[in-house]
Amino acid sequence: MTQRKPHGTDFETWVDRQIREAQERGEFENLPSAGKPLPGAGEPLEEDWWIRRKVREEEGTTGLPPSLVLRKRAETARARALAARTDDEARAIIGEVNAEILEALRKPLSGPPLALMPFDVDELLRERKGTSRGA
Repeated sequence: MTQRKPHGTDFETWVDRQIREAQERGEFENLPSAGKPLPGAGEPLEEDWWIRRKVREEEGTTGLPPSLVLRKRAETARARALAARTDDEARAIIGEVNAEILEALRKPLSGPPLALMPFDVDELLRERKGTSRGA
């Protein structure tokens, strides 16, 4: 958790120290988008750009029942895991969505039946390796 700025410390100095300490701990290493340009960098911003981006990211899930939203999220997570750079990254993606699926199975969501089980991480990793060889 980020600490509060100590009284009497220059704000810029405090922020710079926080960044330096995080760099020393390696918290900025191996980030998923490292070395890639920021999405939309250099493009002019339209009015309400953030709303348009949110709608695009939601891919039409707004207003859907929670069970259908989770199905869509699981489908997206599977695709992201298959495209992940490392097995650890794929495991993290699947672990996160599996936790949501397990929670939904314990406390059913509103909407149509979930009809979804947690992903078998080892099976997905085998599929991922088979996909990367064929590419």
